Amino acid sequence: MSAVDTVRRVLDTHAKLTAPAGTLTEDDDLYAAGMTSHASVNVMLAVEDAFDIEFPDELLTKHTFCSIRTISSAVEGLLEAAA
Repeated sequence: MSAVDTVRRVLDTHAKLTAPAGTLTEDDDLYAAGMTSHASVNVMLAVEDAFDIEFPDELLTKHTFCSIRTISSAVEGLLEAAA
């Protein structure tokens, strides 16, 4: 399963979006799609669990969690750095 697919699965479970994550493009604004700041914290924790990573403080920004692409890119960068 790709990082994007895993992120979509996490979003469907934790983001409280108004539509399934599969209907969003990778660049759609997740906050505009219904994700609250509280839900974004749950998404962050679930992504960390799903990939066995920890987001460093510099990535704990609204921008990191604003789209499927930005979350997936952050995850891929952390996985590459750990390899």
